[in-house]
Amino acid sequence: MNIALVFPGQGAQSVGMGKEFYETSPEAKAVFDAADKIIPGLTGVIFNGPAEKLTSTQYCQPAIFTFSVAALKALEAHSKSRSITPSFACGLSLGEYSALTACGALSFEETLKLVERRSFYMEEAAKLKKGAMAAVIGFDKDKLIEICRQTGAEAANFNSPDQIVITGEAEKVAEASEAVQAAGAKRVIPLDVSGAFHSSLMRPAVAKFEAELEKAALKTPRFPILSNVDAKPQTDPEKIRRNLALQITSPVQWVDSVRRIGAAGVTTFLEIGPGNVLKGLIRKIDPNLAVHNIRNPGDIESCQTT
Repeated sequence: MNIALVFPGQGAQSVGMGKEFYETSPEAKAVFDAADKIIPGLTGVIFNGPAEKLTSTQYCQPAIFTFSVAALKALEAHSKSRSITPSFACGLSLGEYSALTACGALSFEETLKLVERRSFYMEEAAKLKKGAMAAVIGFDKDKLIEICRQTGAEAANFNSPDQIVITGEAEKVAEASEAVQAAGAKRVIPLDVSGAFHSSLMRPAVAKFEAELEKAALKTPRFPILSNVDAKPQTDPEKIRRNLALQITSPVQWVDSVRRIGAAGVTTFLEIGPGNVLKGLIRKIDPNLAVHNIRNPGDIESCQTT
């Protein structure tokens, strides 16, 4: 069976996530314990909150990444799951780092350090100029891109055929939001974020993060990882490294990523980590694809693909 591993991004977090894995899987516990050595107290924030602290970028990105990898290790260790050989891995924005570890391109510890630095530099950039993001529901992609061009807003995420997130300077996002509503968009939902992620306002973070990426000992992955930047399967460590830097300011090509994986013959996706956002998006992109969530130990037991 052809399987793809997919991993969620920021916004999927919830207090207490991963605690069942910690209590029942030695492999998952080892991941959480390793994370605490790099970011002291991270596991306590994940399991106990408060929600405001977990939601802060400083903790949110490392927390989601840590839980996703812990769930993956529990899945891999499960006796019925050892035969899983994924064809591809990818993740939504932050989730690309979980995919990076899943395909063996970089160790958990090294990737967590990158995630921590990425979140810090992005938050730092967000403070330089007021940015905003908004989800546009039920509107033509080409028309939206043209409105962004006219207003100075930018596309951040192509999440599904009927959901595109826009980003950029707050006033430009507001202007674009008004324009798409006037042009017939079904809904425009302002997002509760601290900055204009995946926009040109994140450029100050790129140079600093590139320096961190240069230190990372990226290896050839065991199976291809699809970059958010171009939705292409990649196994070249240097191209993966470059795409991780570009990802900070580039739109997330999630629709094209899912379609490319499906076109390669993959019929089953395992969404590993908190939430089930990707399951909903994948079903909208291609209803014929099967998606199974791995959020707790029971999901591993019941997953029909294993």
